[in-house]
Amino acid sequence: MRGIGGSTAEAELAALKPWPNPAPAITAEDRGERLAKAQDLLADIGADAIIVGAGPSLRYFAGVAWNPTERLVAMLLPRHGQPKMICPRFELGSLQAGLGIAADIALWAEHESPYALTVAELAGMGAKTLAIDPALPFFVVNGLALAAPGLALVDGAPVIDGCRMIKSPAELALMAQAKAMTLEVHRRAARILADGITTTAVRRFIDQAHRALGADDGSSFCAVQFGVASAYPHGLPGEQSLKSGDVVLIDTGCKVQGYNSDITRTYVFGEPSAEVRRVWDVEKRAQAAAFAAVKPGVPCEQIDAVARAVLADAGFGPDYDLPGLPHRTGHGIGLSIHEAPYLVRGDKTPLAPGMCFSNEPMIVIPDAFGVRLEDHFHVTEEGAAWFTEPQPDLEEPFRPRN
Repeated sequence: MRGIGGSTAEAELAALKPWPNPAPAITAEDRGERLAKAQDLLADIGADAIIVGAGPSLRYFAGVAWNPTERLVAMLLPRHGQPKMICPRFELGSLQAGLGIAADIALWAEHESPYALTVAELAGMGAKTLAIDPALPFFVVNGLALAAPGLALVDGAPVIDGCRMIKSPAELALMAQAKAMTLEVHRRAARILADGITTTAVRRFIDQAHRALGADDGSSFCAVQFGVASAYPHGLPGEQSLKSGDVVLIDTGCKVQGYNSDITRTYVFGEPSAEVRRVWDVEKRAQAAAFAAVKPGVPCEQIDAVARAVLADAGFGPDYDLPGLPHRTGHGIGLSIHEAPYLVRGDKTPLAPGMCFSNEPMIVIPDAFGVRLEDHFHVTEEGAAWFTEPQPDLEEPFRPRN
């Protein structure tokens, strides 16, 4: 099998250097356009303002790369005018250092209620209807409701998703870099495989390789599955050791300026059985069929239906039954690894240029093995464009480099 084994972690890491020609950062002008679009969408849903909590959406709009905690850090965006940040007083310096937009800042001390402060700021904006970031924790929403019983709270998903699901050229460039980096890590991870190597050792290498290439914080996640563990979409607990004939399924990704990659490769260490070859070939056809079906205006759920039809024709399923595909065909991706919309039955969102998705119609053979090929595409005016070249075949998982 070409490209599998024959090297060491030390040799592969020594050959890696920071990524050449990194994609440009998101600019203040980019964020200004996002805020303006969000304000237009607020008008569409009849809301006077939206609250966006710490997490990917706050990074998207304000450049603040903070994870949510029990302390409220948020942005209030009115339908008209400048946004206002809500922040703990002791975090002011950190917030200012990361803030990527022009915004006023309202501060609260540890003994004060951030919800009362937020309600007061909303009153100053004349807001009577507040759109809620769908990722905002319940305790925040409850705190706001108790602080202002007369404030109407509405779902802010049409605003958040309406902005984030269409990627700009700058976002596509950052995602393309992240995915290209992860594909290179996959290629090198295959080369370090050897009889007896553990899943822990491979995960450690993948993290170190992502770091060597300049990913934000190494691997954002990593699943390494050998043999029967590959039959479980997210693996099994505990460590496994590789042996000849094992199916190898590796699913990993990284972040570049917050934008995610998420790529899966499946191959065999040693000689594949006839059944593994058959299943791998069906998986390859299902992934290709889903890609070919992508056109602007096509409902997301149709892509899932196309992939499942290929599997059903080969005797898998139906629906989520095993042997077959136990989950959706794909998910949106961007600043969140899984984000709207989704390639799944029931999601009727029309595909549109700039949307980005995984394409991963996994086949699970219970108690035996699984095959998942996962690459990502973005929708264009003509159809779909791959971020990364799909796995060419089972026995040569990576094209030789020039």
